[in-house]
Amino acid sequence: MKAAQPSASTFQPGRHPGALDELSHDPYHERDKLPDPAVCSDCGAVYHQGRWQWITPPVHALQAKCAACRRIHEKLPAGYVSIEGEFSREHRDEVISLARNLEAREKEAHPLQRIMTIEEQGDQLTITTTGIHLAQYIGESLQDAYKGELEFQYNKEKYLLRVHWRR
Repeated sequence: MKAAQPSASTFQPGRHPGALDELSHDPYHERDKLPDPAVCSDCGAVYHQGRWQWITPPVHALQAKCAACRRIHEKLPAGYVSIEGEFSREHRDEVISLARNLEAREKEAHPLQRIMTIEEQGDQLTITTTGIHLAQYIGESLQDAYKGELEFQYNKEKYLLRVHWRR
């Protein structure tokens, strides 16, 4: 049987989004390096030695806004995680706890990876994130913990990941 040709769509569906392994540029990240050090005026993360970190800001640090805070302010997530099915309603607190624990662990090392919103509508939870990797980790962790069906749709041009998990 002949393999299907990739569609012309900008979304790349699949189980393991290989495109996420590539070095991809988030349009919200600074094109040029910020003066070092800089501190986010919203969350307090510090840009130091080429990356955002949770450290004490020096007194002379430039005031700036990190990419995560800009996304939150503009309400433009990079990741959407849709959790569907009766399972999401019956295990709502467990699922939210799993997502929050992943966020805490990821955010500790990578301050730009955050949950923006968690919304509930019927048998669906939707979690939006400031980065694609946190959305990917939430989907994969749901799959590992509870099985079900997992699907990714990645739009490289918009730096946007949609994760669908159902059970």
